Amino acid sequence: MNGPGGTIAAGRFTGTGGDIPVDTSRVPAREAARDELSDPMYHEHDPNLLERGIDRFWDWISGLFDGAAGAAPGGPVGLVVIVLAVVALGAALWWRLGTPQRTVRTPDALFDATMRSAAGHRRAAAAHADAGRWTEAVQERMRALVRSLEDRAVLDTRPGRTADEAAVDAGRLLPAHAARLRTAARVFDDVTYGGRTADEAAYLSLCTLDRDIEAAKPLLTAATAGGAAL
Repeated sequence: MNGPGGTIAAGRFTGTGGDIPVDTSRVPAREAARDELSDPMYHEHDPNLLERGIDRFWDWISGLFDGAAGAAPGGPVGLVVIVLAVVALGAALWWRLGTPQRTVRTPDALFDATMRSAAGHRRAAAAHADAGRWTEAVQERMRALVRSLEDRAVLDTRPGRTADEAAVDAGRLLPAHAARLRTAARVFDDVTYGGRTADEAAYLSLCTLDRDIEAAKPLLTAATAGGAAL
């Protein structure tokens, strides 16, 4: 529109001097729009944090699927075939092997079903040692030691006794050798249940302990002393 004072255009106006155009500032307009959009009524239907996280997760899954489909032979159809084949293989293995079960291994009995005398265990230990089978030699020598204590009635014959139990029981009656007995039982457990391998030094140490125990005199228990007094 033309007037005596000059021409008025959109977004511009003529100053008081009549010849200097001035731009209307956009900053107040942006601030006003931002204030308006910050009103909670505009965000009532926005997804919450959990929903946004789920959306991003599915977008990630979709991206993985699209990438795998592009790399698989045959595209999406080929990917489906591969997935079905993997599932079928897993089902076959599950059916063949059964449900995995977690078993906790606890120390078994010191002696197996084979009944041997102390001398028999010592001969077996010597044969293993001659062949360099130190783990088996240690096991048999420990059995010989405990069997000898049973034969001498230092220990009662108890089925299912472990090496640790034998060491504790014998240590009460042979206190001078209690620490070495516990060490021998620990070595036996380590090589029998812990997957460790014995060496010649372990075997020779056990042989020495066996000979010392054979020559040692046990303490009299209260029950034994009472029986002797009678």
